[in-house]
Amino acid sequence: MKSYRIYFNDNTLYIADSIPNQIEKIQQLSVNDFSFLDFYKTLRKGGNKHYALIDENPKALFKKIKKKLNIIKAAGGLVANANGDFLFIFRNKKWDLPKGKVEKGEKIKITAVREVEEECGVTIEKREDLLCKTYHVYELEGKVILKRTTWYKMKVKGSPKLIPQVEEGITTASWVAPLGIKAKMKNTYPLILDVLKAGGLV
Repeated sequence: MKSYRIYFNDNTLYIADSIPNQIEKIQQLSVNDFSFLDFYKTLRKGGNKHYALIDENPKALFKKIKKKLNIIKAAGGLVANANGDFLFIFRNKKWDLPKGKVEKGEKIKITAVREVEEECGVTIEKREDLLCKTYHVYELEGKVILKRTTWYKMKVKGSPKLIPQVEEGITTASWVAPLGIKAKMKNTYPLILDVLKAGGLV
């Protein structure tokens, strides 16, 4: 199955060539009558509902939807230390992974490392493979924004002390052992679960 996912808070829109069979309750939407902005306005905060647009060419449909939105590019990392622990941050009352917006003229790979280092006060020893890209929607100054975040695997030397960037709303930065990740998953965003899955942690 070919599919793309766009997250709205805890709601998920699947754009696919068939109904995702791993989802129990999913509402199929009409492709012909679909208006992304109208759909966004009907969603309330929270919800944890699943919707699907089914088309024989989901890639083309996804591209068509993206053209109608304001896109902001961001990048971040799934960071491991020498003990095999992973870097998590706590921001906006949820567990998250460090990430941030791409600056003008900046390469995405550079953004990913810079944002992790700035948000957590660490030095990245090695940026490794691309893990995945995630998409989520929010409103900014009356405009609907689609944020595309590119995620990479990263490593640091040893197990350095973490310094959360409080001016970015980060109250905690901590190393979490693989066995402790399940507890963090109970209070995180669906797109973070996608990153953890891509990293083989779920």
